Amino acid sequence: MSRQFTLEYWLDGQLYVGRLTEVPGVFSQGESLQQLERNIRDAYRMMLETDGDVHAGAQRTAITVDV
Repeated sequence: MSRQFTLEYWLDGQLYVGRLTEVPGVFSQGESLQQLERNIRDAYRMMLETDGDVHAGAQRTAITVDV
């Protein structure tokens, strides 16, 4: 199955840094744009594999944030 996402990227020093705009929390970096694209794909796949996993000792609570 294939999905299409928007890769937003920028140069930070000599590294390309990017994120998938549709998937909060999926960021990566690479020495070239091609390496960034490979790394962001890997980061997305890892997110899918661990989605829903709770870390040992992790707790959750609801909070309110005024904006």
